[in-house]
Amino acid sequence: MVPLGLKAELVEVLAEAQDSLEPPSCEFVPSPYSVILLLPFQGKFTLLRDTRTDGSFLVHHFLSFYLRAGCKVCFVALLQSFSHYSIVAQKLGVNLAAAKERGQLVFLEGLQSCLDLLFGEEEQPGQPSPLQFLSGSTSELRALFDFVRVSLSAADSWKGPVLLVDDLSVLLSLGAAPVAVLDFIHYCRVCVCCQLKGNIVVLVHSNEDSEDEENELVVNSLCHHSDLILWAEGLATGFCKDVHGQIKIIKRLSLRQAAEQDLVQIYQYKIQDRNVTFFARGLSAAVL
Repeated sequence: MVPLGLKAELVEVLAEAQDSLEPPSCEFVPSPYSVILLLPFQGKFTLLRDTRTDGSFLVHHFLSFYLRAGCKVCFVALLQSFSHYSIVAQKLGVNLAAAKERGQLVFLEGLQSCLDLLFGEEEQPGQPSPLQFLSGSTSELRALFDFVRVSLSAADSWKGPVLLVDDLSVLLSLGAAPVAVLDFIHYCRVCVCCQLKGNIVVLVHSNEDSEDEENELVVNSLCHHSDLILWAEGLATGFCKDVHGQIKIIKRLSLRQAAEQDLVQIYQYKIQDRNVTFFARGLSAAVL
């Protein structure tokens, strides 16, 4: 069964974009498309970037994809509530509540954590809030990193650990310094990608015309250190009923060999109720 979040042809494209990487020692199972996509992605940092559009459909895909694959997922959800992600996941054939109960999904609901920290009861000794920096006692994100590390360290019975963040730009809006955000991602890469041989998928919002220099600094730094970039962009011509945007797939060859140029592939897409249709530019159903 092909994951409903992305059509089979794009899954194949993502796999082909990674086919030069060495295969990892462990093996992921559930479907042929899951295998070819998961194998090259072990120990990799994937950046989801959106400009002039909403790239959350990519987050929903990766969440359902990794849960289907039997991976241990730590989901730092800073943008929406659990019920929102659960409703979308049900349309994709995944039960988030059941995944939480069996210990496969560790879900941090950022909205509720903020309310609990600012208006709720005092923290219990030895159990600091992952968003402790909101209290003003510290500006670093050590508590959030400790939450991720503890959540994914005990992933022995699962296929592999995965950190999913939606979206990182919210941390800046909550008052975290750009250096603190970049340090958090750096330590997560060392822990999850290098030590645990897992994967990290992070969504960030960007606007090249924005005056938010801190956000653009974080976005550009993440682009520089990522293994793969999926960049969803709105159409320059404006709204279109049959084409909702374009996605740019950037394989960071220059990350391993300075002399190499990054491999870039561009597709257009249309978001539907239960899936997303991808096609080459100028080949939408409206044109043909």
